[in-house]
Amino acid sequence: MTVSYNAEIPLDDSYDVVIAGGGPAGCAAALAAARHGAKTLLLESSSALGGMGTSGLVPAWCPYSDKEKIIYRGIGLEIFEKVRAGMPHLKETDVDWVPIDAELLKRTLDELLTAAGVDVIFNALVTGVGADTGPSGKKRIRYVVAAHKGGLRAWGGNVFIDCTGDADLVGLAGIERLFGDEKTGKVQSATHCFVLTNVDEHYYRAMPTQHSSNPKAAVYNLVKSDKYPLIKDGHFCHGLVGPSAIGFNAGHLWDVNPADPRNISRALMQGREIAHEFQTGLKEELPEVFGSAWLAQTAPSMGLRETWRIIGDYTLTVKDYIERRSFPDEIGRNCYFIDVHRTEQKKGTLEPGEAEAPEEQYQPGESHGLPRRILQVKDGENILAAGRNVSTDHRVLASVRVMPVCFVMGEAAGVMAALTGKGRDIRDVDTGKLRDTLKKDGAWFG
Repeated sequence: MTVSYNAEIPLDDSYDVVIAGGGPAGCAAALAAARHGAKTLLLESSSALGGMGTSGLVPAWCPYSDKEKIIYRGIGLEIFEKVRAGMPHLKETDVDWVPIDAELLKRTLDELLTAAGVDVIFNALVTGVGADTGPSGKKRIRYVVAAHKGGLRAWGGNVFIDCTGDADLVGLAGIERLFGDEKTGKVQSATHCFVLTNVDEHYYRAMPTQHSSNPKAAVYNLVKSDKYPLIKDGHFCHGLVGPSAIGFNAGHLWDVNPADPRNISRALMQGREIAHEFQTGLKEELPEVFGSAWLAQTAPSMGLRETWRIIGDYTLTVKDYIERRSFPDEIGRNCYFIDVHRTEQKKGTLEPGEAEAPEEQYQPGESHGLPRRILQVKDGENILAAGRNVSTDHRVLASVRVMPVCFVMGEAAGVMAALTGKGRDIRDVDTGKLRDTLKKDGAWFG
């Protein structure tokens, strides 16, 4: 059974750049576009900016360096340094696997975007796109529709940037997108992050390494125990995010489908149960550290590592990664390892994910380029993407999906959008001018 629903929707077409999604990529895109003179709107479906670093409670930044120098610079480094400076237990020399204070990150992003003049609308879920054929013969978005407490509203613009993580704008515009593994259609497993407080910091700092890389880590006892049926493998990352507060990126959930509201709802419920099992199990295994620990919070958002991604003017591949390839149109570099979290549960295994082949492990100082073409939607005229939904293959997505890389891609998309002339194709932006502008703003290309 279906129903028809017709309504007149108010339209505000005063914007130059409209961005959907306020995670790292979306925030960097909005800041870059606004700082370069574009009237910019950012629509965010939750009640805070920051994505996985805030609503997802991911407890640490992935590395900012290639083990020799910082390579993720520009806006992403600016945000990172502001948050690090507000955490007294961190040093200025800390650049890799640095803990995140989620509330401080929220305020930092609020302040930066407000100062840049970005219009931010929270709790606005994009539900529709108005698109037609542009002069180039490709799809041109004219407006997006979002639902919030004020009802349905529409916003028009010159360039639209899809930072939803799920390529929602692209899908709603009727443009083909890809989902998960090219062969199986499955996506990497998800994780529901959480925070334990009232942890004994002295014993936490002194305890043996409690990471899945240590075969004697306590998490493996939890995996083997019948008491904790939802803790199924050794994925166990954590960090001191505040006084006696430990953030956890631990455990996995498989077959999480964000397109199915019932599925994602069940996954969130199960994620909260997994967090409770970790709290209980760690009290038993490491009582001197977690004996009085309190489960303070589970993340408002599920930690999804992979869903839909665009088909771009170029698709970044594992071969590009292995060959440490450079590109004439690159807008940044990446060195993060191929961090695949299995697409399906494998019984009897304790490993957190698939091991990388030796050739996929970079040495200090090594990196590969990020071409602008992975941000450009192949069948779109004024549509860019940045973040987890850019044009890559399944395996290399496991490298470029993390927050420092998303900042780099988002900033490039924002600058490109600001430089795009009224009614023009985003490809009309000169690559040399784009790279010069990014470099002046602090980007690093090697």
